[in-house]
Amino acid sequence: MSYHDLKEEIIAYSKSIGIDKIGFASVDVFTELKERLKRQQELGYQSGFEKGSNEERTEPTRLLPEAQSIIAIALAYPSRMKNAPKSVKGDRRGLFCRASWGRDYHDVLRDKLSQLAAFLEEKVPGFHHKIMVDTGELSDRAVAERAGIGFSGKNTMIITPEFGSYVYLGEMVTNIPLPPDEPVEDSCGTCTKCLDACPTGALVNGGQLNAQKCIAFLTQTKDFLPDEYRSKIGNRLYGCDTCQLVCPKNHKKDFHLHVEMEPDPEIVKPRLLPLLKLSNREFNERYGEISGSWRGKKPIQRNAIIALAHYKEEGAVEELIRVMNEDPRPVIRGTAAWALGKIGTEQAFQAIVKAKEKEKEEQVLEEMDKGLRFEVGT
Repeated sequence: MSYHDLKEEIIAYSKSIGIDKIGFASVDVFTELKERLKRQQELGYQSGFEKGSNEERTEPTRLLPEAQSIIAIALAYPSRMKNAPKSVKGDRRGLFCRASWGRDYHDVLRDKLSQLAAFLEEKVPGFHHKIMVDTGELSDRAVAERAGIGFSGKNTMIITPEFGSYVYLGEMVTNIPLPPDEPVEDSCGTCTKCLDACPTGALVNGGQLNAQKCIAFLTQTKDFLPDEYRSKIGNRLYGCDTCQLVCPKNHKKDFHLHVEMEPDPEIVKPRLLPLLKLSNREFNERYGEISGSWRGKKPIQRNAIIALAHYKEEGAVEELIRVMNEDPRPVIRGTAAWALGKIGTEQAFQAIVKAKEKEKEEQVLEEMDKGLRFEVGT
């Protein structure tokens, strides 16, 4: 069998197992990406979640010495939620981004790639491979771009002609010399809607992201959220979809092709107050299957507190006072104190003053002072 024929068989098999898009790329060094990564590091724009050295991230043969091609896949996910519950006064809700709807996409894509690998093991003696989804060394977007899955938009997302940017990406480095596909032409043109709409200005230039300012990154941090970003987060508990929602390429794009990606509205748009009472076990049982749980409950709870402050939800004051007084984690206590000040009831201010008398952590005391400054309008 020729490698061209094998490629056609792989494409046909990929469709039979529910892969929405597949492409093939060479294992040449990602030279442009390597330079871009260097610039990102020099500017301090990286998130810190990146895996591997610049060489490992741009030279596929460092990951699989016998590598000869890369198979890239994409699975489309929904952009709209059916029967989404309302967030109303007295019953406020937060939101997980669309990439965290349904079962953790890392698991879903690894399953698909593992099925592809099993198919190839039967076809090709001596087949070797390495599977990666998001947390691997290679850049999923760079591979997908080279493999013709889509083009890299100004919002740094891969934009496909069929599904817009609402796609999960994964790849498999192989030792089979499969013919590569041609890249898709960039069609962002002069549009800058994503840059203009980014709440924090994290999209510095078209295709360049300062991850340190990106809300998607900030919602995953575990420390106190910097003051300048608290008003920007809104009710986001994990991730941010703004640069996708404003993209013209995503207009009316909403695909419900995989049952495992369908969101449970009560999980991905949860009530905020109950989140603050969850134990680790309860959190893992309820949220453990979604990708937004990977950093644990602490960032989610901190973001829930900020969301309650965003809404100025007076019905949350009693619970926030309890959290400020009883939670063992300084970040959560301090954020609750700040939120109480932001909500701004007399009960809230009195509770902060009283809690200050026994608080020992300097950072928490700073947050309490920030909260009290709302009383005098500074």
